[in-house]
Amino acid sequence: MEEVYCSAFPFFHIAGLFVGMINLSMGNPQVLIPDPRNIAHFCKEYVRYRPTGVANVPVIYQQLVDDPSFKAVDHSRCKVFISAASPLPEKLFHHLEGIVGHGKVLELFGMTETMVTSFDAPGKKKKVGSVGLPWPAYRLKIVDLESGVREVPIGEEGELIIRGPGVMKGYWHMPEETARTLRELNGEKWLYTGDVVKMDAEGYLYVVDRCKDMIDVRGNNVFSREVEDTLYQHPAVELCAVVGVPDPARPGTQQVKAVIQLKAESRQANRGILETEILDHCREALAHYKVPQIVEWVEAMPLTSVGKVDKKGLRPKPA
Repeated sequence: MEEVYCSAFPFFHIAGLFVGMINLSMGNPQVLIPDPRNIAHFCKEYVRYRPTGVANVPVIYQQLVDDPSFKAVDHSRCKVFISAASPLPEKLFHHLEGIVGHGKVLELFGMTETMVTSFDAPGKKKKVGSVGLPWPAYRLKIVDLESGVREVPIGEEGELIIRGPGVMKGYWHMPEETARTLRELNGEKWLYTGDVVKMDAEGYLYVVDRCKDMIDVRGNNVFSREVEDTLYQHPAVELCAVVGVPDPARPGTQQVKAVIQLKAESRQANRGILETEILDHCREALAHYKVPQIVEWVEAMPLTSVGKVDKKGLRPKPA
């Protein structure tokens, strides 16, 4: 059967380039989606060309599973739905899998600087929340967040560092940034990814957060993804993002701010009641210092050109 891929990643993004080059090298047709946020067009092209594989960011998958026409489509020909570029919430994973079929939703991890470095191999055991097993060509270490030198034990969070054939040589005309990213450790050059991860005893990798997205609440590290995953469990939340904002009462530390886009059926509800419900839900699942102290409602979550939530645009601008 001819393989046909449908990707909403633009070619200027590493994921779009990766999918495009693989299909080009194999002679596979590819369905290109010029505007990934036009879900009606995406569904129309999906029905028309019946791809065998799809690649998207989680936000696009969220919009697809919320669209009745996507739920009504025959997904039997499509073998894989690849999610990349940002973590896939557990609730969305189960929702998407329930629509497209068991075992079809796969995750991978990669960077522009490294290409794909871990993935869910089709047919292998899938662990929800994991980005799969490291690509065999790469060497990976997880080091402590303070020194960046000590390897952490299995199950403990740390920064992912990588060596391998796909690792970049450096940033073009950016020597200082290159020196911060490519560092020597025990006589070898390693790329420091800026991603907080952990690994289980079977070698499965879990992305916990970006180092820059961690929030310092009175000396306690709060991983934004953990709070976001909790928010997504509330039935009224369609999209959310958690960022740190300066704590006016404690200079040098931050407060947890949740930015929330509600599902269409919840947008007319009383916001005060909803906020109380959502924060009560967070208090049941999270330590007290991780519970958002500020809630902001948005009609439309700001997205990057790739379709990821634009956290940079949600953070307060430097004075």
